[in-house]
Amino acid sequence: MKHELRLSGTGGQGLILAGIILAEAALLDGKLAIQSQSYGPEARGGSSKSEVIISEDAIHFPKVTKPDLLLAMSQEAANKYSHDLTKDSVMITDSLFVSEVPDFGGKVYELPITHSAREGLGKILFANIVALGALVKLTGVVSAESLEKAVLNRVPKGTEDKNRKALQIGMDLIK
Repeated sequence: MKHELRLSGTGGQGLILAGIILAEAALLDGKLAIQSQSYGPEARGGSSKSEVIISEDAIHFPKVTKPDLLLAMSQEAANKYSHDLTKDSVMITDSLFVSEVPDFGGKVYELPITHSAREGLGKILFANIVALGALVKLTGVVSAESLEKAVLNRVPKGTEDKNRKALQIGMDLIK
């Protein structure tokens, strides 16, 4: 059992934090995990990606080479990071920002991630947590309980209830 996940979008969307949270949730579940990140020179607005590998066995290479899942929170990310997807891969897109989904032959979930964060919580800054809720509900790559613990370990004090709600909103996007 090995899962290779790539979370991508633009700087400022919180995808590096989302990758860290996902890896921490895997560790809480007793799995092995490694997380790496890269982003453009711009602090906000440039491309960013966080890669997470979750496995029950030793992880010998820290980079995603065969992504099982791509989360694309911007059109640029969908175009730039979908090149190595296969028919067995899954892509989750934020339907507000990704209007043209690259054709890779696999399953695509076009979800109103940012819109749901704004409508349900009044702020788009929770979109990364909404996305994590959807991703985990869809894949089961980590338990919902470990995901919630990892989120609460990483978010600012005083935002716990909103982040719990963001996770639930994300999970509710998957029917």
